[in-house]
Amino acid sequence: MQQWKQMLRPQPARAILLAAVLAGLLPVFLTPAAAQRSATNSGVTVAQADIAIDQDLLRLVNTERQRVNAPPLTINDKLTAAAQRHAQDMATSQRMSHDGSDGSTMRSRIDATQYNWSNIGENVAMGQPTAAEVMSAWMNSPGHRRNILNPAFTELGVGYATGSGRIYWVQVFGRPL
Repeated sequence: MQQWKQMLRPQPARAILLAAVLAGLLPVFLTPAAAQRSATNSGVTVAQADIAIDQDLLRLVNTERQRVNAPPLTINDKLTAAAQRHAQDMATSQRMSHDGSDGSTMRSRIDATQYNWSNIGENVAMGQPTAAEVMSAWMNSPGHRRNILNPAFTELGVGYATGSGRIYWVQVFGRPL
């Protein structure tokens, strides 16, 4: 729990960067070196691409995939950017949906990162406080489970943000061309 509190603690110096990203002044797709940060904007706390949580979810996903002999996934920065954009949007709009508040779709968010894909998928969730709990919820849902175990996917992006005390989670799955 302490890790979550520290991760979600507002850091005003980084709020300017988040505001620029949300305003479209900076690209959303960031490298892992620039990805570990948190910021606050309009009461929404954003934990963007925290490497520990990304790796925890990747480990949990790959553990499930190993059970069915599906190949392991790797983290992809562009898919993470698409997932993070959508998690931020859901937290800001305080609604869970595969459609963005701006009319964006999974495909348009992924295409905006210039990820060249042959297969894509998306899981969303809201409210689970840990990576383990959101994975449990996804594995207990047939459609989400199908995405997690789909052997056609080779890469994963993870996004999460909080709004009004709720955590919004996004997994974006892909296979490059």
